[in-house]
Amino acid sequence: MTALQKPQTTRRAAKGVRKRQLIEAAITSIAKRGLGDTTLAHVSQSAGLSQGIINLHFTNKENLLYETLNFIRDEYEKNWQSALAKAPDDPAGKVAVLLKSDYQKEVADLKKLAVWFAFWGEAKSRPTYKKICLERVADYSIILEELLSALVKEGQYQDIDITLLSEGIVAMADGLWLNLLISSKNFKRSDAEKVMLQYLRQIFPKHKSAFS
Repeated sequence: MTALQKPQTTRRAAKGVRKRQLIEAAITSIAKRGLGDTTLAHVSQSAGLSQGIINLHFTNKENLLYETLNFIRDEYEKNWQSALAKAPDDPAGKVAVLLKSDYQKEVADLKKLAVWFAFWGEAKSRPTYKKICLERVADYSIILEELLSALVKEGQYQDIDITLLSEGIVAMADGLWLNLLISSKNFKRSDAEKVMLQYLRQIFPKHKSAFS
């Protein structure tokens, strides 16, 4: 590394750290106040940085919100991909690991769940938000359908519509996230996982041990 490259690398690293700070501060503010009431002043105060730094990195509030949604979408995707990479080498084991990943602390954090629902509430009227929200489960759903198909074939299960089952599982996962958000004192991440696994035991009785 040359003397010129080192300062440039250091500046890029510092820029990345500040950007991450601001996104995390935006997550905190959105979870507390919602999208509409979150201001750049709230974010800068929470991050301990000047509002000018926000303008430098994001230009305006809308860009900050967009990048925040992208951040939690990317985090969600990396989380399930990492979990699946370590899963047992059988369809049932992979399905179990994939679905359990939805309730890991990194993605099922209450602040992040609140942010997801805040953006989902605006998705109908905001095509940009809708696109990113749909992308959250696009690859996930493809993988889930492939694994469910392999599981159905392995267990010789009959009368199961893979597409409908996959859509139902994704919808159930979203519902369990909502329950975590609004009933956090009485309903924990481990409870959500148990609900999902119990459902899978009913659908795939020959593979109960994988969903225990």
